[in-house]
Amino acid sequence: MKYLSLILLCTSLSLAQFNPGAKQISLANSDVALSNDVFALFNNPAGLSQLNWREVGIYYSPAPFGLTELANGYIAFNEPFSFGSLSVGGMTYGFEIYRESKISAAYAYNYQNRFFVGASINFHTVSIQNYGNDNAFYLNIGGLAYLTDNFRVGFSFHNINRASFGNEDDQIPVILNSGISYDLIPTLTLNAAIEKDIKQKASFMFGVDYDLIEYLSLRSGFSNEPSRFSAGIGINYSLISLDYAMFTHSDLGLTHQVGLIISFGRDGSRKEVIRNHLEIK
Repeated sequence: MKYLSLILLCTSLSLAQFNPGAKQISLANSDVALSNDVFALFNNPAGLSQLNWREVGIYYSPAPFGLTELANGYIAFNEPFSFGSLSVGGMTYGFEIYRESKISAAYAYNYQNRFFVGASINFHTVSIQNYGNDNAFYLNIGGLAYLTDNFRVGFSFHNINRASFGNEDDQIPVILNSGISYDLIPTLTLNAAIEKDIKQKASFMFGVDYDLIEYLSLRSGFSNEPSRFSAGIGINYSLISLDYAMFTHSDLGLTHQVGLIISFGRDGSRKEVIRNHLEIK
């Protein structure tokens, strides 16, 4: 009975594992129109083509809400080329009784430094002890556009082919996400998004990202479906960005995540380098 309860909990919470990155979580995953690091692979692949440097990211949450059975981790790598950006990554979630894994590969293209498109293909597997395992391929797409130097719009569409496990429909969520991102000042970005799972109510998400000083970023966010408040910090030094996030769950309480990003060839703050690369004033 205990393991059955854990399996049901893992299944019900697995949707939350589709949006990795400690920075993204601290912004309540409102960053679909920002998507300016390697974890865009899983969130909005179009954002990968904003990066003109090689980047590796690792995200790990060993015991969400104090439960090691909900442990999840992601790894992602992005390589820019003259013809676009290529990215690969993977995910693991769960424990020995219930386990989900995913391998993803993406391509993103930058058109005139203002319009960005991307797509990812995902191979997702699930294994439940004594019940067997199954797998599926599905496709995600995304877009991002600078309407002005400081104002962006973006969207993502996850699982557009409506792949599923077994004979049940929608075991892998079909999610549409659209939003805006605005640089109020060069160091302060406001993000807002609406996310709609075709089986759930729409969720409004809002987040603020503020570079307090050169090496320290402060972040906060909230969403309403489910009700969630989040906050975090980013420590940025040389090639390394170390991110921490916490958020509240209406039933399970407070939990914590950490992420590490290594940027090869990036000289300066992320926002500043992207603006220079895209020739934004």
